[in-house]
Amino acid sequence: MAKLRHIALAVPDPHKAAKFYSEVFDLTIVEPTHSPIADGVYLTDGTICLALLNYKTDEAAGLERGKDWIGTHHFGFWCDDLEAQRKTIEDNGGTFFMDLPHDKKSLYYEMKFRDLDGVVFDISEGGWVGARK
Repeated sequence: MAKLRHIALAVPDPHKAAKFYSEVFDLTIVEPTHSPIADGVYLTDGTICLALLNYKTDEAAGLERGKDWIGTHHFGFWCDDLEAQRKTIEDNGGTFFMDLPHDKKSLYYEMKFRDLDGVVFDISEGGWVGARK
């Protein structure tokens, strides 16, 4: 059975983004990458690899988006304490975006934020359908 173990985000400054995600979610910065198609930084939580990449050419990034396109749609972090995590995010420059669903007592309640580059991510205490903490 395949398991999700890698997420890549296109960002304008991989080192700035790595600092944000490592401080906000205690991810470990593993190593930088310098390939013919992108420069970037790899981080991990011990299970998932988060690649923060700055593509060098439109072709490398995909012509439909181009090298200046930033982001993915969104991704989520399962956390133990929403309010403590919210404070850490905001203390590091992240901004609150929205709640989903609006009923905070829902099992799958999540808070959405934007990182320093505007990329959307979720935090949840209840997780997501099919996910395990």
